[in-house]
Amino acid sequence: MDTKFEGFPEEEGERIVYIRPVSAAELPDEIRAQLGGVETLYSVNRPDGERVALVRDRSLAFLLARQHDLAPVNAH
Repeated sequence: MDTKFEGFPEEEGERIVYIRPVSAAELPDEIRAQLGGVETLYSVNRPDGERVALVRDRSLAFLLARQHDLAPVNAH
C-alpha cells in the first residue's frame, strides 16, 4: 500500500499526528448510522487539530499513521 492520502502532514517538521478516542455521540448522524453500535472510534489528527482519519480501532489508527511515515502519539 503506497497510496498517500491528502490531509496527512507532508512537511518534515510535521510528522507527528495525534490519536484520540472519539465518542460516537460527537459525530454527525450520517456517520453514527454506519457504526453498528460502536460507541468509541479513534481519530488521527494533524498538529493543528484537523481530523484526517477516523477508524474503529486504536491499533488501526497507529498502524495507519505509521504506514504514512508519521509519528503517532496519544492525545487525551
